[in-house]
Amino acid sequence: MTDATHHTPLEDAQGIAYGAGMAAFAIVMLTHLGFVTGQTAGLAVLISYATGWGFGPVFFAINLPFYWLGYRRMGWVFTLKTFAAVALVSVLSTLMPQWVSFTYLNPGLGAVMIGFMSGAALLALFRHGASLGGVGIVALYLQDRSGFRAGWTQLIFDACLFSVALALREWHTVAWSFLGALVLNLVIAMNHRRDRYIAA
Repeated sequence: MTDATHHTPLEDAQGIAYGAGMAAFAIVMLTHLGFVTGQTAGLAVLISYATGWGFGPVFFAINLPFYWLGYRRMGWVFTLKTFAAVALVSVLSTLMPQWVSFTYLNPGLGAVMIGFMSGAALLALFRHGASLGGVGIVALYLQDRSGFRAGWTQLIFDACLFSVALALREWHTVAWSFLGALVLNLVIAMNHRRDRYIAA
């Protein structure tokens, strides 16, 4: 029987390129609408809004401290793949606004599509042994060291992010953002097999 978790280097490259491309396009939609999101990408978005710095460079820089933990928790192959995925998202999210623009994008549709695309992006990355780094790695590391559930760490972090977002964005924008985050988490919850793929 073929091992469902084994992929060739070409398959991994395609999967990571697909995941990073989808994630970057979701970020372009998200920032066009002024939305926020959770996890490390959400922190980068908030810093970008507050400072005027581009999302791509901020996202890349924020992830740098987490690679050591990624190596300790998941090994060097996972860490290299994650570095490649983060770098690709950072570059593509910087370039894509030059390639696509929106005359009108309904916020409700945008929130749902952002959630769908982000979920599909993460599933592809998980399937090919990568992630978008950051908080998920810390959450797993803390779970290993202290037993505190990774899901709770991520939930607390996201709750703090959305609380800060309420101070920076209008409440209805944050509400639409929450819808997008809900869709994303439902996609992951219903499709991610933790016994088969790398956890985020």
